[in-house]
Amino acid sequence: QARLVESGGGSVQTGGSLRLSCKGPASLIRNNCIGWFRQLPGKEREGVAFIYTVNEATYYGDSVKGRFTIPEDNTANTISLQMNSLKPEDSAMFYCAAAQPGTRGDYGCSRITQSLQKVEQFVWGQGTQVTVSS
Repeated sequence: QARLVESGGGSVQTGGSLRLSCKGPASLIRNNCIGWFRQLPGKEREGVAFIYTVNEATYYGDSVKGRFTIPEDNTANTISLQMNSLKPEDSAMFYCAAAQPGTRGDYGCSRITQSLQKVEQFVWGQGTQVTVSS
């Protein structure tokens, strides 16, 4: 089964920056909706930032707008998440996720950061921990 592999997590102080990367097969990244969820222990996964790679439209959760971006300079089959001005409440396990191919258009991609999503509708990476200390 196709896999996504994240890298770039770690520990920073408040106000610091981290860049996460997610590498996967073209079948999951090209012409698809792909991005990042985060999850705190005991909580649901929250959609943070997504890109619809057909038209490069990006979508962000309200809590990260203006601080997190999916850069335009993504290399082939890799999606990154640039996180700036990090806060302690950003601490979480971050997961790269791609919509099951062919299931999400631009509008469906835009909704991911606005409501809870069903886990089975995505292909997941293994997760990478982000810790922000005060």
